[in-house]
Amino acid sequence: QLPTGLYKKVLVILHDSILPYMDDPTLMIDFLTVAYGIGGAISLLALNGLFILIHQHNLEYPDFYKKLYNLLDPSIYHVKYRARFFHLLDLFLSSSHLPAYLVAAFIKRLSRLALTAPPEALLMVIPFICNLFRRHPACRLLVHRPSGPEDMSEDPYIMEEEEPSESRALQSCLWEIRALQNHYHPDVAKAAAVLNQALSEIEDDISGLLELSVYELFDKEVKKKATDVPLEFEQVRGLFGKKNDIFAEHFTLA
Repeated sequence: QLPTGLYKKVLVILHDSILPYMDDPTLMIDFLTVAYGIGGAISLLALNGLFILIHQHNLEYPDFYKKLYNLLDPSIYHVKYRARFFHLLDLFLSSSHLPAYLVAAFIKRLSRLALTAPPEALLMVIPFICNLFRRHPACRLLVHRPSGPEDMSEDPYIMEEEEPSESRALQSCLWEIRALQNHYHPDVAKAAAVLNQALSEIEDDISGLLELSVYELFDKEVKKKATDVPLEFEQVRGLFGKKNDIFAEHFTLA
C-alpha cells in the first residue's frame, strides 16, 4: 500500500522515465493493474503505463474497456490530468473493430456528463464525439434516430449500469447535445450545432483543444474586436421622451 501522493508521483513519470529503461517492463503489470483498479486520478495516471504494456508487450486486460468506461465521471472534465486522459481515450477508441454498443456507450456517457462540464471542456469533447461518429458510422443513429427525444417518454439509457453492453445506449438518442445547442457560451452552441449537419469525412484535430483553459477562453473574448451595431431609436422630444408631453412646454433638455 502506497500513499496516494507517492502513487501519483510514480505514475506521472512511469511511462517515459521508468518503463523504457527496464529490461523487462512486464514486471510492472501487477503494479499498474492494481493502480488502475484504485479509481479516480490514480486510475487515469495508470493508463499511460498500461497503454505501453498493451501495445508493446502484449498485455491482455479482459475488462479493460469496462473499467475505462467506469472511469467516466463528472471529475474527468475538471481534473488537471484531463488532457492526458482524453489523449489516451482517443487512442483506445480509435480502432474501427470495436463493437457499436461499446462506442455508443462511451458517446452517451460523455454526452450526459457534458451537461455539467465547463465551456473549455465542452469545446474539446464535442469534436471528440464527432470524431467517434466518423470512425463508427453505425453509432450515427444516436443523432439521426427517427424517434427523437420528442417521441421518447423516457431515456432508455441506464447511466448507473457498469457494463457498457447492458447500458442500452444504442436504443437512446443524444438529447444532451441538443440541449448544448442552447448553451450560454456561443462557441459551445456553435460546436454542438455541427451534429445537425452531415459530418465531413476528415476528423477534427483535437490536439490543440485538450489543454484549453478558461483563461484562454476569457482572453479570446476580451481580445475580440467590438463591432458597431446599428440601432433604431426615436429621438427624445421632451423631458420624459413623449412628443406631446406637457413638461416639454416648460422644460427643455440642455
